[in-house]
Amino acid sequence: MGLNLDQKKAVVAEISAQVAEAQAIVVAEYRGLEVGDITGLRAKARKEGVYLRVLKNTLARRAVAGTPFEGLAGHLVGPLIYGISRDPVAAAKVLNEFAKGNDKLVIKAGAMANYVMDAGGVKALATMPSREQLLATLLGTMQAPVAKFVRTLNEVPSKFVRALAAVRDQKEAA
Repeated sequence: MGLNLDQKKAVVAEISAQVAEAQAIVVAEYRGLEVGDITGLRAKARKEGVYLRVLKNTLARRAVAGTPFEGLAGHLVGPLIYGISRDPVAAAKVLNEFAKGNDKLVIKAGAMANYVMDAGGVKALATMPSREQLLATLLGTMQAPVAKFVRTLNEVPSKFVRALAAVRDQKEAA
């Protein structure tokens, strides 16, 4: 049973709200996937903060019209599942990892703001570290000089204490 006009408007509004906050959208063809597999994919996507939804392509085209993701409209053909995420890498990682283990999920295209990617571009995006990993690396890099400075400052009293202990041991031995 199809959706009536009000339901279609509600779906387009919901997807438009997700697209407005999105950094990346990845589309994949799911033809032949079993329900249990899609349920597992949805759980993994939810855990990673990815909005995953199967949509009619006409509704998806309306949702991306007038947004930086408008170039993706030409790739919306066939039964597609849409992964939308605020983290530019998360949707690509989730769908790419699932596609590695399941041949029936085929990544078709992806988009970042004003940039459309083919399947190879999505796979390359999936190999990049996530935002959290990049921030952790940056923080570690920023902390390294401070930590080394603190260890250097701590070394002066440590050497003094070791020298005193050596003198004490020498006097006890004599």
